[in-house]
This record gives sequence, C-alpha cells and structure tokens, in this order.
Amino acid sequence: MSYLLRFHLLTSVMLASAGALGVALIAQYGYQLNPCELCSYQRIPYGSIILFGGLALAFGGWNRAAVGYLFGVIFFVGAALAFYHTGVEQHWWQSATSCGGHQPMPRSLAELKVGLTQSMSKQCDDIDWTLFGFSMSVYNIVASLVLSTACIFSARLKG
Repeated sequence: MSYLLRFHLLTSVMLASAGALGVALIAQYGYQLNPCELCSYQRIPYGSIILFGGLALAFGGWNRAAVGYLFGVIFFVGAALAFYHTGVEQHWWQSATSCGGHQPMPRSLAELKVGLTQSMSKQCDDIDWTLFGFSMSVYNIVASLVLSTACIFSARLKG
C-alpha cells in the first residue's frame, strides 16, 4: 500500500509541477502577463521536481524516502521564495534583486539609444492578476506548502 502511495505521489507531484509551469506559461504567453524576476525564480522548484522525478523514475531503484524528503525540501524552498515575493508585492520589504526599474544611467548617446530599444524588466511589486484579492505568488505559497507536506508525509511512511 505505501509503495503505491509513494509511486503515485511521485507521479502526482511531477504532474502538479508540470501543471503549475503550464499555468505560468499560459499566463505569460496566452494572456501577456509577463513575469518579473522573482516570478521566473519561482518556476525553478517546479522544473527541478520534474527533472529529478524523471530521473528517479528512469533509473528505478531509488530510495523513496530520500526522494520524498528531497521533494519536500524543494517545495518548501519554493514556498519560502513565493512568500518573499509576496512580501515584495505588499511592500513589507524591498527586493534584493534588481526587479526592473533600477537601470544605470547611460554614459553616452550610443548607450542611451541601446537602452531605449530594450524593454524594461517588470517591477516585482507590480501585481498584474489577482483572484479573490490574492496574487499568483500567494497561491504558489499554498500550493508549495501542500505539496511539501504531502512529500514529507509520504517519505515518513513505513514500507
């Protein structure tokens, strides 16, 4: 029973990760909700779950508990990153990244011309979309914490 739960949990979290990345890409390319730098960073945990999960399934003899704990930690880091982004959006703190708008002054007319042709990166505190008053980063916190808890719970199962 626990073997099936762990195997299905692995494939489930990989599918959930693919779904989260799919939603992000549809929002970006289908609805022109361009991501800021922190939004892009929040995609990394989902991509790493797909990569490591695919490797675990491909090689077969993997330690299910270790993979469960690893995935739990990866999702927890993703939740922490999403929480950090939410704090930037809500102006609880400043972003440590450039997050757009902090471009150096041009030193010559040539640099100015190049700068005018490049698009500015999106500010990390600009919220383009909300549902029930919550941004995508808030939903990412919840999803990442649920997935982290499920992975750690699965890793703790005997058998």
